[in-house]
Amino acid sequence: MRQNVRHLESFYASRLGRAANNMVLRRLSTVWPDLTGRDVLGYGYCYPYVTPYLDSAKRVVLAMPGAMGAMAQRSSRGVMTCLTESISLPFEDAQFDNVLVAHGVEEANMLPELLQELWRVTRPEGRIIVIAANRSGLWARTDRSPFGAGRPFSRSQLKSALSDARFIPTLWSGALYIPPVKFLTGSTVLNVTETCGETVWPGFSGLVLVEAIKRLYAEPSGNAKEEIKRPIFAPKPVNQSHVE
Repeated sequence: MRQNVRHLESFYASRLGRAANNMVLRRLSTVWPDLTGRDVLGYGYCYPYVTPYLDSAKRVVLAMPGAMGAMAQRSSRGVMTCLTESISLPFEDAQFDNVLVAHGVEEANMLPELLQELWRVTRPEGRIIVIAANRSGLWARTDRSPFGAGRPFSRSQLKSALSDARFIPTLWSGALYIPPVKFLTGSTVLNVTETCGETVWPGFSGLVLVEAIKRLYAEPSGNAKEEIKRPIFAPKPVNQSHVE
């Protein structure tokens, strides 16, 4: 059963949830430092992560899966949430410049179809970030947070899923290197642990973040580049009129 929106809201209001939010925003702000004038879609439960962009983005829409439920989150433009089916998003093609997915893939029953829908509503050269529980991290192994529900992912699994949906993965990052316990959520401990984790054991973060881009053309592979470097020319045909 998918996480309920009220459970998620309660988690992010807790000390542990605020720590998770802060550490994700720490990484998210380095990848997407400015979304001024951009159309942004959040799929799953993304409100804690899109809050810093509400004043600068042109438009922010939060799409929440029907099984999760929805809450009427508001921005200066009014209610920005809608309840939707994961494989039939109520948006026209190429509507959004940036798409953020949080609490959206771990419990998705039809993940390939969901990612294909997100590809459809993303503009060419638009970018998507998927945040998911890391299968190698501690946060996927506890019931103290919603990241322990559903299926966790490795970096390679997320990248493969995005590639299958025709996105091109561009970078990977991690967040939440502390164990999911309240007494380690002080700002000093968090900052020291995150900095150390990013350099010493990057594969054991609690969460994995993968960014990908929507391209409408195929990038050349290494083999194609090698073929261009070493062209093979056919023999010059003989002009039969000069043969005696």
